[in-house]
Amino acid sequence: MSLEANSQSHQNQKYGLADRLSYFFFRVVICGVQIMSLDECDRLCRLLAQVLSKWIPLRQSLIRENLKLIFPDWKPEHSEQVTEKMWHHLLLMGCEVAQAPRKIHRENWHEHFHIPDRQSMLKIVMDDRPTVLVSAHFGNFELAGFLTGLFGVATTTVARPLDNGFLHNYITNFRSLGGQYFLAKEGSSLQIQQLLSRGGNLTLLADQYAGPKGCWVDFLGKPASCHKGLALFTLSSGAPMIVVCSVRTGRPMNFELSVLGIADPMDGGEHLSSVPSLTRWYNQCLEQIIRAFPEQYWWVHRRWREPPPQRRSSRAA
Repeated sequence: MSLEANSQSHQNQKYGLADRLSYFFFRVVICGVQIMSLDECDRLCRLLAQVLSKWIPLRQSLIRENLKLIFPDWKPEHSEQVTEKMWHHLLLMGCEVAQAPRKIHRENWHEHFHIPDRQSMLKIVMDDRPTVLVSAHFGNFELAGFLTGLFGVATTTVARPLDNGFLHNYITNFRSLGGQYFLAKEGSSLQIQQLLSRGGNLTLLADQYAGPKGCWVDFLGKPASCHKGLALFTLSSGAPMIVVCSVRTGRPMNFELSVLGIADPMDGGEHLSSVPSLTRWYNQCLEQIIRAFPEQYWWVHRRWREPPPQRRSSRAA
């Protein structure tokens, strides 16, 4: 099955009334956001962030649990401040995605993005070899993919389809504006092999729970299950792995797109000796920037879970 056919398969599903109604209200919100200025969106997101962090118990217990696990020395008031800033970041990210196609284009991208390592990053992704681009639920990763498309660099993103097919199609259409393709996480191994064999660029979010049989390494100081495929893609194909992030640097729609690390099999290194070592390496790259800007990380998802018994035993030993 081709990449295009795979991305279209989700569109052929039948959707219920609840999906249609939720998508209708979603598009109404998007229309409202698109007629507002970015400064107005910013002020509204700050107000809604206060509501979500103080008066609406939306994943509050999970956020507190995650922050306490990773930052045990933080005082409760500091955790509350970071929680409010995180909600502001997530809401503003949605506004930026809605407005990006009208605001950012090939002639003015430099007004919104600062790329200190542009030459080294483009040198690798424009090479004939395949490339594995790794990031996390941090900063505005959606606009990072949108920007690479403006540079003429086509990428293929591997992710789980959204439950609401209309929302899934909306996000997929946004990504396609920047030259991105979508592959469902389940059942796409053959397409990924074909992509890498012809020198394509694969994009993945590395901080997703991989289940008890995943590769368990420390992430932000605590054991987390990671998908083995990310490391295998590089080790089996010789594709350089680039760890990147897009950090908001002040006003809305202003970012710094940085390269956090490059693991090139042609250069070698101990971190390329095995799946666990490479998995540990890219997690260490990501956790440095997350600790520097914790308010831009998605603390709303359950990243850390109880390791299986054999993992707990080896860690204790």
